[in-house]
Amino acid sequence: MLTFRRQSCRRRQGGSLRSPDQLRARRRLRITGVKRENFLRSRPDVGYNRPMLQTARPKKKTQSKAPAHEKYLEAFRWMLLTRMFEEKLASMYRGGRITGGVYVGKGQEAVSVACGIFLQKGDIFAPLIRDQAGRSAFGEPLVDVARTYLGSRTGPMRGRDGNIHRGSPRDGQLAMISHLGAMVSVVVGSLMAKRGRGEKNFIGLTTIGEGGMQTGASHEGMNIAAVEHVPLVVVATNNHYAYSTPNEREFACASLVDRARGYGFEGYELDGTDLAQCLDVIGTAVKRARAGRPPQLVVASILRLAGHGEHDDFSYVTDDIRKEPFAIDCLQRTEAFIKEHELTDAATLQRWRKEAAEEVENAFSAAQKEPVPTGEEEDWCAISTRDLVDEIE
Repeated sequence: MLTFRRQSCRRRQGGSLRSPDQLRARRRLRITGVKRENFLRSRPDVGYNRPMLQTARPKKKTQSKAPAHEKYLEAFRWMLLTRMFEEKLASMYRGGRITGGVYVGKGQEAVSVACGIFLQKGDIFAPLIRDQAGRSAFGEPLVDVARTYLGSRTGPMRGRDGNIHRGSPRDGQLAMISHLGAMVSVVVGSLMAKRGRGEKNFIGLTTIGEGGMQTGASHEGMNIAAVEHVPLVVVATNNHYAYSTPNEREFACASLVDRARGYGFEGYELDGTDLAQCLDVIGTAVKRARAGRPPQLVVASILRLAGHGEHDDFSYVTDDIRKEPFAIDCLQRTEAFIKEHELTDAATLQRWRKEAAEEVENAFSAAQKEPVPTGEEEDWCAISTRDLVDEIE
C-alpha cells in the first residue's frame, strides 16, 4: 500500500502563514510511496521508430560499485545532445537568425530524458517547452526541430508555427498548447479514446511546471484522469520560479506531491539533478501506470539554469537559491558520476561530444537549405479536412 505524508496545506495556530524559509526547509528532496525498483527491460520501438543511441557497456571491474541504471549512458547522450543543440539555438537567437521565442531546458535535461526514454510505440507523449531531451529520447528527429525554428516548409509545422508548438500526433507526440495545464486534459481524452477503440498496453505521459499546476485546467485534467482511471503519468518539475514568481507566491503546501492523495494519484518526489533517481522513479511510474495502477504524479525539484526564455535575464533568482542543492547542473553531475564510477573512458566521452556537435551542425545545415513557405501558394486551411471547410462555406 502507498503511504503519503500528511496534508500540510494549512496555517499555523494563530492564523499566520508559514514563512518562505520554513516552507523551503520542509521541501526536502525525498521519495514517498512505492518501493523504488529499476525498470529493467530492453527499449522497444518508440514513436518515430528511431534506433536508440549505442552506448558503451560498463567495465566489468566496476560492477561491484553502485551499478548504474541500464539506460544511464543512453540518457546521458540524449542530455548532451540536447544541451549542445539548445546552446546553438540560443546563439542563433542572439544573432537574430531565429524569429520568435527560444526556450531551453538547461538544468532540466535529466527529468526530461527520463520522461521520453521509457515510452514505446502506441504511447502518448505531451511534452512542454523545456522537454527537448525527452522529445529526442522518444524519437523526434533533430532536423525536424531545426526546421521548425528556422521556418522550413518541410518541417512538421510546414513553417506555420515556430519553436515549441510542434508534434507528430500519428507517432504519439502531441503538439503543445500554449495555455499551460491544457495538455493534461488532452492526454486524458486521448487515452480514453484509445481505450474506447479497444487498444491495449498503452500509457500517456505529460509534463507540467509547478506554475502550470496552479491552473484550473491542470486541476480538472488530473481529477478526471483519476475518476476515469486512465494510465497517465504526470511529471511536474518544480523549478522554483513560474517565470519570475517564486514558490511561496504560487502555492502554500509544503510540496506539490501532497496533492496526489487528494486527486487519487500515486505520488513521488525526486531530486531532478540526479539522473539515476529520475530514471528509477519515472521508469517505475511508467511501469505502474502500464500495469493498471492509478494515475501517477512525480514531482521533481530543480532550478532552471536559464531565463524563462532567451529574452529573460534571470536576474530575479536570488543568490541563496543558486546555492541550493537543487541548483546543481544535472549534466555536469551526470558526467561526474560516469567518470567516478568508470562507466566509460575519457576518449569515449570526447567522441560522444564530437558526434553530438556534428549532429547539431548537420541538422541546422540541412534546415537552412530548405525553402520557407510562400504565402500565396500555401493552403491555409485551419481544419485538417478540406471538404469540411467547403461544407461550412
